[in-house]
Amino acid sequence: MTDTVPYYEDFTEIKKKIWSMLDNAVKDRSSPFRIPVFICGGQSDFDGRIIVLRKSDQTNNLLQFHSDIRSEKIPKLKNNKNASMLFYDKEEKIQVRLKVECIINHDNKITKESWSKTGHISRKCYLVDNGPGTMSPTPTSGLKPELDNFEFTMEQSEEGYKNFTVIQCKIQSMEWLYLAAKGHRRARFELDSDKEYWLVP
Repeated sequence: MTDTVPYYEDFTEIKKKIWSMLDNAVKDRSSPFRIPVFICGGQSDFDGRIIVLRKSDQTNNLLQFHSDIRSEKIPKLKNNKNASMLFYDKEEKIQVRLKVECIINHDNKITKESWSKTGHISRKCYLVDNGPGTMSPTPTSGLKPELDNFEFTMEQSEEGYKNFTVIQCKIQSMEWLYLAAKGHRRARFELDSDKEYWLVP
């Protein structure tokens, strides 16, 4: 890239910017890229939800987040491993859309490693008696009162591991949009074939 070409008109610099924002989102809780929308399902049964980005791996074109094995998204992903992720940073004026292939990890080396790094507060999510989305006659967190009040030890929290799942998202393509008053820019990157295109915003 020369000094006369802005970053948003250079494919290499755009990809650097995207990965920088993804990497930062794993560490920075205030990053807008930390909580993308994840969309999955089939032709007649698809939906989206906010997830928390837990890992960014440019070497393997991989992103990762945690879930409950009883979640409604799990059977959807078993039927169709293809999904999409949507990121938006208002201050940076950048939107990134990803097409991904998902791998469900449950009770394996990957989940054990991630679980060991999951803190006391976060483990509470996996201690609910019934899975996410289960109907309830009353408003509820799904937790017993002592768990709701964090009255449990790390040792007791190990019970939640049986529900803990790691979803790995292998990125197939990236679509980047930069919003600028003087003219938007849009580009697409096909990671498997290493092709890149400019698109009309």
